[in-house]
Amino acid sequence: MNSAFQLNGKLIWVVGGAGYLGQAVVTLLSNLGAKLLCIDMENRAVDFVRNAGLEDKVATASFNINDTGFIARFVKEQLALHGSPDGLVNLAFGSTAKKLEELADEDFDKVNHAALTATFMLAREVAYNMIEKGRGSIVLFSSMYGMVSPDDEVYEAPMNKNPLEYGVGKAGIIQMTKYLAVHWAKQHVRVNCISPGPFPSPTVQQNHPGFIARLAKKSPMGRIGMSDEIAGPVAFLLSDVSSYITGHNLVVDGGWTSW
Repeated sequence: MNSAFQLNGKLIWVVGGAGYLGQAVVTLLSNLGAKLLCIDMENRAVDFVRNAGLEDKVATASFNINDTGFIARFVKEQLALHGSPDGLVNLAFGSTAKKLEELADEDFDKVNHAALTATFMLAREVAYNMIEKGRGSIVLFSSMYGMVSPDDEVYEAPMNKNPLEYGVGKAGIIQMTKYLAVHWAKQHVRVNCISPGPFPSPTVQQNHPGFIARLAKKSPMGRIGMSDEIAGPVAFLLSDVSSYITGHNLVVDGGWTSW
């Protein structure tokens, strides 16, 4: 069982790997022996890997998940460069940060094209290669706001509450996870998702202490989450320890959605 927690030799693709939570995920997976492909927009992956001193352990790629027409070609290119992945982690998300009254139909469609359509297309392209390999683990990312609505009292000005289209997309990820998990179960490709609770970025933590205090009060554990507390659950779902878990939404929210 001890070796089952390790990821030695496993190739993991991490989309959104240069973000706040993504960096913690990439770092832990690397420490557990995985071979990593860190994928993000523009030069973010390159900059993160270089600054973290991970150049010898982590490969990088640039990818805009909004460009759905490029997904199949991107996957094909990365397969040729790195081989078929054992795991895929997709932390990418979209949001307008607009209030409900300001949200246009074009805004709603654009965000969920990336949140849902692109997530599905990327998962499917990668899963096809996992099926040929005979195994694989896909970890998608939802949110507590895919299950509950934001509390207006937490989001006092100048903070804007999480917008509608974000929550709708995250709710869709939970259902997508279940559907894909069942569809590919007998082909030995597992699909799970993680729903983080309050994990504000370091910038938000520094600039908005009152908001952080309200988030902490809302959580039964009395605090916000730290990025490392997302990385562990990701590693668990990628490892052989979770070999009989698929179609599951793992909620990491300090109990937020429990009351």
